[in-house]
Amino acid sequence: MACFFRRSVALQLAKVCGVSEDALIPLISAVPVSKKKASADLRVSVISLLRSGAAADGDLQTQTQALANQIRPDAVVEEAVAGRGVIHFRLNKLTLAQKLLGQLLSEPDGFGVNSELLRHLQGGRTLVEFSSPNIAKRFHAGHLRSTIIGNFIANLKKALGKEVIRVNYLGDWGMQFGLLGAGFERFGSQEKLRTQPLEHLFEVGRSERLVCVWTCSSCVCVCVCVQVYVRVNREADGDPSVRPAAAEFYRRLVRREAQALQLWTQFREITVLEYKRIYQRLGVDFDHYSGESAHDGQTQSVLDELRTKHLLKTTEKGTGVVDLSVTGDMSSYATLVRSDGTSLYITRDVAAALDRKQRFGFDEMIYVTDKSQTVHFQQLFHILTAMGHQWAERCHHVAFGLVQGMSTRRGEVVFLEDVLEEARSRMINNMRQSTTSKVLEDPEQTAERVGISALIIQDFKGPLMSDYKFDWDKVLQTQGDTGVFLQYTHARLCSLLRRHASEPYSCSDVSPLMDSRSVSVLQHLLRYDEVLLQSANDLQPRHLVNFLMTLSHLVASAHRELPVKGSPAATAQARLCLFSSVRSVLANGMRILGITPVEKM
Repeated sequence: MACFFRRSVALQLAKVCGVSEDALIPLISAVPVSKKKASADLRVSVISLLRSGAAADGDLQTQTQALANQIRPDAVVEEAVAGRGVIHFRLNKLTLAQKLLGQLLSEPDGFGVNSELLRHLQGGRTLVEFSSPNIAKRFHAGHLRSTIIGNFIANLKKALGKEVIRVNYLGDWGMQFGLLGAGFERFGSQEKLRTQPLEHLFEVGRSERLVCVWTCSSCVCVCVCVQVYVRVNREADGDPSVRPAAAEFYRRLVRREAQALQLWTQFREITVLEYKRIYQRLGVDFDHYSGESAHDGQTQSVLDELRTKHLLKTTEKGTGVVDLSVTGDMSSYATLVRSDGTSLYITRDVAAALDRKQRFGFDEMIYVTDKSQTVHFQQLFHILTAMGHQWAERCHHVAFGLVQGMSTRRGEVVFLEDVLEEARSRMINNMRQSTTSKVLEDPEQTAERVGISALIIQDFKGPLMSDYKFDWDKVLQTQGDTGVFLQYTHARLCSLLRRHASEPYSCSDVSPLMDSRSVSVLQHLLRYDEVLLQSANDLQPRHLVNFLMTLSHLVASAHRELPVKGSPAATAQARLCLFSSVRSVLANGMRILGITPVEKM
């Protein structure tokens, strides 16, 4: 509905600029709400008008004033005011309230996402690869960022009308499985793993002084893998026979030897089952679980194609490389084959990209990993382009920084489940101490959802590439720009609507909403589609987080100063309509971020 107002302004501008209104609509933006004074509703840069073909004489300020003077008030635009190179438009506030709230009441899920401003983003297929932990290991806390960022991107693309394929590309191949296999053959026991998993866990891991609180056999098996892997790595430092044994086990895997493959398959299946349980807690799901192993057999055809196109060169050491240098002098290259003929991670990534394009026919593919892999993806896209695959230009790497100082009461955090447990336990404690907490049917679930919200908002507040220092006290604050405050605002609005559930309301009369608090909320809602567009353009969640936080603060002020109870019927109805509309936008935005809104807390 924001585009209704942009189009109204564009119609006025088109008459005076001689430019089509469709070309002008993207140039018109909502003005951020000011806390200090009343602000205009929309604005347009005169420089952008001139670039689009508008004709005007004189210096920039003269042109700005001349164009503003030609705008005539109508039923939508009340006034055009010349600023410094910008024209500000004040809208009829009654029309603003009627149009915005009318759409939100009739089509709450379509608000913003169906905007004309976003129409060019609709359609097509997007593949998002994210999370991608290594199997046979517990879910490391370091994978949390990839998981929630990838989930946000997938949610956003789907909300904007894309068909989305969510892929979890597991690290389930490579030399580390040679070490794991060799270690299990030395220290592990299938019989004990089946019949006495806990006892065997402590037996194989007793030198690691492991304390495990899990009791299910699948979790125990993952712990066994972890402990075997840790132990065999330590053994390798002092036992020269370990590394050759690991290399031999990996060669057996590559040759698809039955016994080695059976052990690998067992660890993979058990680990994926455990990961799915954690993903369920996070509210994350995947359409496709893949892995390096699925593409190891396809690497030979990749290498053959590279040789046919004279892209693969053999070094003096016998490795196969692709020259990435601009001048062709091998000053920069990527290694795709070891001297023993086995493939590398990037070789399997090339094979995976080619396979995905053939299987899924994506229009764009997005990889979400930490910034240490930036060079890897630059090389990957370079190789795909050199092979003649122009669609590689529509492949993107979304990189993120590191989290510093994440710890629990027991010490430094290593595993994601420890983070989730800490968030839930701290949130439960905070809720018990709060005097405003409601009686909940499932306080554990509410605490978990609010705790996860706090983690997500903390992560999404700044640029993804930035490292940040983690602080539990700041993360779980009820005031300020936190996930707890966001959930609390949503829950308070739900509570208000429940209390007045027996009182029907409509947006037929919005005249009681002409006060400054209500108008500020309406003006801010005008920005929603722009924020979604900005988020889609750079795939950064902070724009949406900032929008929702500002909306929460604005509606919190309105809730304090604009009572429903005790107000005249027309005023009460209008305010309920406003608060219901804000609740819908908050919930929709939270879901795009990957947050499950709670209705009580």
